Amino acid sequence: MPKIKDMYAVILAGGSGERFWPMSTTSRPKQFLPIPAGKPLICATVERIEKLIPGEQIFIITRRDLADMVHRVLPGFPKQNIIGEPCGRDTAAAVALGAGLVKNRNPNAAFCVLTSDHLIEKNDVFRKTLEEAFQVALSSDVLVTIGIKPSFPSTGFGYVETERKLEGKFKTVFRKVRRFVEKPDKATAVKYLKTGRFYWNSGMFVWSVSALAAAIAKYRPQLAGLVNRVAEASSRRSLENILRKEYARLEKISIDYAVMEKAGNIIMAESRFIWDDVGSWSALEAHCAKDTHDNVIIGRGEVLDACGNIVVAEDGMLALVGVRDLIVVRSGAATLVCAKNKAQEIKKLVARMKSGGKYKGIV
Repeated sequence: MPKIKDMYAVILAGGSGERFWPMSTTSRPKQFLPIPAGKPLICATVERIEKLIPGEQIFIITRRDLADMVHRVLPGFPKQNIIGEPCGRDTAAAVALGAGLVKNRNPNAAFCVLTSDHLIEKNDVFRKTLEEAFQVALSSDVLVTIGIKPSFPSTGFGYVETERKLEGKFKTVFRKVRRFVEKPDKATAVKYLKTGRFYWNSGMFVWSVSALAAAIAKYRPQLAGLVNRVAEASSRRSLENILRKEYARLEKISIDYAVMEKAGNIIMAESRFIWDDVGSWSALEAHCAKDTHDNVIIGRGEVLDACGNIVVAEDGMLALVGVRDLIVVRSGAATLVCAKNKAQEIKKLVARMKSGGKYKGIV
């Protein structure tokens, strides 16, 4: 097992709360929702890894205006490890910031990058996968990604194409990565699954500070400057000054585009745990109990002669009669009624409401 002092975690906790509207909003994105596990997803994320990585070695990178909310839902978490970005610059900037923070503490360490709003089951298996990925990352100059074996031809995920299985005395299967590919259309996704070489890109990574810093310096040198300056910050005030001066000038780009689609030293750890990015209301069906007519009911809800519905009442109550295959959500001043097969369109609706300016505080 790798030494505990050499293992860090960076949890990405930004987001704008669009797909789970109206329960999730700009001021309360998905990671703060207590569904489907009964506790905020960000709390479950931290608890999941604390048996492997101590809280002092976990950083949470979020929007500056959400930092206090992170602290409220995680009151025992080290407040100095909650870092608020002054503006959103996608995941490449956040990962570079995380690399600088870890380098400041231990330049010989490795760190995992996790997302705060994913659902994972079989936590012991997940931690074992992470532990072995750390072992690989600390012993060789590679970038490790975690791939999810696809259960259907999804068009909502990016994919990782793999090559040969690597030898090693691990429970986790590691494979050489050939390439990252963007979200495919349905026909292409079907072809991917038939080959057996493609995995869903989970957005979870493990790498040493030195390996990632070298990749950033090669493919995105502007971000290399951020890594080094953050690593040299002597105080929280110094860090805040660096971010205020530099963040707005950074390119808005994902870590996939910036580094992973270009690098040639990528290894994939094959997941043996259950993973879901819970990307829409309809995803709850796989994780929540249903009544005898396939309705999912969270909160106070009653149904009569209704089937296949998802009913979520954060406050008040909802009653459905004679309808099927709907998503009905009540939260605060807003109620959503949506056909289940149109769940992905909620993001477009929220964008339209935001652009109109009439629904400030609701979206």
